[in-house]
Amino acid sequence: MKITSCVIGAALVASASAFIAQKPNVRVNTVALQMADGKKREIAKKVVKRAAGALATVALATTVVPGSAMAAKAVVETADKSTKAYAIGAGVVAAAAVGKTVLGPKKQDFLEAKPYYDQSTIPVNVYKNKAPFTGKVVSTKRIVGPKATGETCHIIIDHKGDFPYWEGQSWGVIPPGKREKDGKPHAVRLYSIASSRYGDDMSGKTGSLCVRRATYWCPELKADDPAKKGICSNFLCDTKPGDDVVMTGPAGKVMLLPEEDPETDYIMVATGTGIAPYRGFVRRLFVEDTPAANAYKGQAWLFLGVANSDALLYDDEFQSVKSEYPEQFRLDYALSREQENKSGGKMYIQDKVEEYADEVFDKLSNGAHIYFCGLKGMMPGIQSMFKGVAEKKGLVYDEWLKGLKKSKQWHVEVY
Repeated sequence: MKITSCVIGAALVASASAFIAQKPNVRVNTVALQMADGKKREIAKKVVKRAAGALATVALATTVVPGSAMAAKAVVETADKSTKAYAIGAGVVAAAAVGKTVLGPKKQDFLEAKPYYDQSTIPVNVYKNKAPFTGKVVSTKRIVGPKATGETCHIIIDHKGDFPYWEGQSWGVIPPGKREKDGKPHAVRLYSIASSRYGDDMSGKTGSLCVRRATYWCPELKADDPAKKGICSNFLCDTKPGDDVVMTGPAGKVMLLPEEDPETDYIMVATGTGIAPYRGFVRRLFVEDTPAANAYKGQAWLFLGVANSDALLYDDEFQSVKSEYPEQFRLDYALSREQENKSGGKMYIQDKVEEYADEVFDKLSNGAHIYFCGLKGMMPGIQSMFKGVAEKKGLVYDEWLKGLKKSKQWHVEVY
């Protein structure tokens, strides 16, 4: 089993402080991840054993260290000699550092269906345009480097537990103001939720969005034209803690995880902010102490396509999971402005997936589910690549794809 993120007593804080002092350049949300090394692991192990009966989730100070809710791992050898990961929670170190430690539920099992994989009770369109929900912004944080193509923000919204959702669903956001052309309210914009149902703080009372600021470059002005900027994305990226966000949903069922068979492999393909639902998947399967995580024995494989290294999203979190679960979590990036494909051209997402075409096809033939999320322009290249590979394998592409859709293994959400 996994023991969820927690901290009880000063021992863990002391060991974390000692570790930070030794490695001052280590980012806060990776400090606890590395505490499994040497003596630090033994300290953590003792704390975990003493606290096992009364462990509590730590809600981090998201406005200070928004990425550090990522649960850290102290690897401990169990009685049966198998290696298990006990989550200590990087949020522990961050929260302790700023004196904002908050105790919550013992583990993430309080928002589960019974059994946990039963999707018959999934919430859909609980809040509609005429009767929306109003959440409050907890934090808004730019999460890309200076050389990224555009600005992408991670926005945490407090819904007080009144707006439940599942991984793979979307929230609708109604930006404030009226449309200039007719004076009517702005239309709803859908955004894939970038957290698990428990939220970044694992309290079940928040949810996160991953939003790229939409701008329009005017060749005549040689600058961004503010009159043509994305209304909703700019509103969200400009929000501050305490701001209201009017929301609808949750929407969608196409991107849900089929969890009944814990040995199911998941192949996740994204471009840009299409990474959002997969962050929720990865947290649910590897970071949180959920029934799904405790049962999961398959492999999750993430492909992300962005322009360059500065545009990578949640890389620190994914690398941490990869280091802890090298056999169960795979990670591949397509960096179009830094890598070349086999033909010497730019490396796009379809090129990266094609490098592993045989493995991907084998997994799909054995029941794996494949997901696509991002700009709709990604799909023609993806489908063309799959068609070419299928033909080389002597398969009729249309029939092959039809079979995947019939067995509900093919999931697409593009915009």
